[in-house]
Amino acid sequence: MLPVDEARARILAGLTPTAPETVALAEGAGRVLARGVTARLTQPPADVSAMDGYAVRAADATEGAGLAVIGSAPAGRPFGGTVGPGQAVRIFTGGFVPAGADAILLQEDATASGDAVRVNETVTAGRHIRRRGLDFSEGTEVLPAGRRLTARDIGLAAASNNPWLAVHRKPRIGILATGDEIALPGDPIPPGGIVSSNAHALAALVRASGGDPVVLPIAPDDTRAIAEVAATAQAFDLLVTTGGASVGDHDLIQEALGGEGFALGFWKIAMRPGKPLIWGRLGRTPVMGLPGNPVSALVCGVVFLIPAIARLSGLPGAAVPTRRVVTQVALAQNDRRADHLRATLSVDRDGRMLVTPAAAQDSSMLATLARADALVLRPPFAPAVPAGTEVEVIVLAELSV
Repeated sequence: MLPVDEARARILAGLTPTAPETVALAEGAGRVLARGVTARLTQPPADVSAMDGYAVRAADATEGAGLAVIGSAPAGRPFGGTVGPGQAVRIFTGGFVPAGADAILLQEDATASGDAVRVNETVTAGRHIRRRGLDFSEGTEVLPAGRRLTARDIGLAAASNNPWLAVHRKPRIGILATGDEIALPGDPIPPGGIVSSNAHALAALVRASGGDPVVLPIAPDDTRAIAEVAATAQAFDLLVTTGGASVGDHDLIQEALGGEGFALGFWKIAMRPGKPLIWGRLGRTPVMGLPGNPVSALVCGVVFLIPAIARLSGLPGAAVPTRRVVTQVALAQNDRRADHLRATLSVDRDGRMLVTPAAAQDSSMLATLARADALVLRPPFAPAVPAGTEVEVIVLAELSV
């Protein structure tokens, strides 16, 4: 069985980012830049006032001096003249500093009377002026390639006059659930059957991670039926199957895809839940075969599918972030498989984050996973620890899972 970290590294090594596409600025949030964004103007375009007040010559603006107000410079309407000795221009935040002026006299430090103003506090040169290019200059890169765009980044791209962005195409992820026993929610359930949850949960995970999910029709436990559905794999950047990944008589993914040219990369991972995970390639399309148990499928989705989508989206791809928190209960010694315990979080009176694993950890218990806030990570052969010990967790809400 492969260690979790090695399995993830091998998955990421077999993936390449999707091709670039151009999208409108408004559609860029959450996408990954395929090319850096370069400023198409200088910001601010000239020296501007940072405050409301008067544009003055610092040499004239000493306490008690009186200055003649010769005009105004609101934002968007620059003053066309020059400030000379003993003169001032009424100015507002964002207004261009007129020629001749080298400081701003704050309005609260002045007393206006008709076309004159009295200086109540001496001004120093450069005070309250935002210099041209303070934020960025035309031709400089303001956002690098490989960055997932936030709302702040969209604001910067807009301010730098970029209406279009070159981003990686959203990865198209095919999701194939298999099994004679499963039915879609709302459909008749076969005798001995269950409702299929995996495809819908994985589609939501894919969408939250920046991918474009395509849920395929359920394939029965028949190699020919699975192979027929899998023939559509070339339409996807990644095909994810669920169910049929183990070693039972009805676990048919490897057998069904083998006849279509499937090349197995590895199978079985030293983790719980989720040991029977398949990774390989069907033609040019990578294939990730997840277990059929709903908790196993989703935990594997967090550990492997989210990093894979990040890699396809143009990011390096890495393990999802973790935190160190304090366990409220003692944890037993672990065996050779990395454990991912479903758990809830709380905060004590001192502001410390606490974690409590659920009492039952069966991989079929989707309600327990839905109530969980986190996965407690227990490495292989981790020693027993008492309550009050710091442990590593994945916070699920931070992944929108």
